[in-house]
Amino acid sequence: MAPEEPMYTVGVVVGTHGLRGEVRIFPRTDFPEVRFRQGSVLWLDGGTGPAMELRVEKARKHKNVFIVQFAGFHSIQAVEPWKGRELKVPESALMPLPEGRYYIHQLVGCRVVDEHGRWLGELSEVLQPGANDVYVVRRPGAKDLLVPAIPSVVKRVSVEDRLMVVSLPEGLEEL
Repeated sequence: MAPEEPMYTVGVVVGTHGLRGEVRIFPRTDFPEVRFRQGSVLWLDGGTGPAMELRVEKARKHKNVFIVQFAGFHSIQAVEPWKGRELKVPESALMPLPEGRYYIHQLVGCRVVDEHGRWLGELSEVLQPGANDVYVVRRPGAKDLLVPAIPSVVKRVSVEDRLMVVSLPEGLEEL
């Protein structure tokens, strides 16, 4: 039975590998070596049914994915239905982050204000296009504001107060 706490995605099963039950997992975590090492416990999202607890039997990195074998699953037929499903961990298993780093779920829903305290909107999504993250700030009655997640723009984050203070570059708000 799945834990009674919030669950967070750490990987997605993108396909099978060979005939002996190995799966290819695209990591969605900053800690793939921890999440996909031997003995780690992950939960396969059940879709409409209950989540299934899995234990990593063996794993290896291959290009941009991890090839993982789960204990008790040793045939392609057993793991083929998992394609596209998410692997999750409970909130209590999240890795501590260094100061100034945040999990996306901690940021979504934060009020966003400028350095003068003027309300800009609510952070609704975090995009990860490459060089740096981009915060999507939803503004009622206006286009979403796209805020680069860089130190010169994001001045302060308080997850306790659900508040982000930003200094917008000239002209960004008008885009």
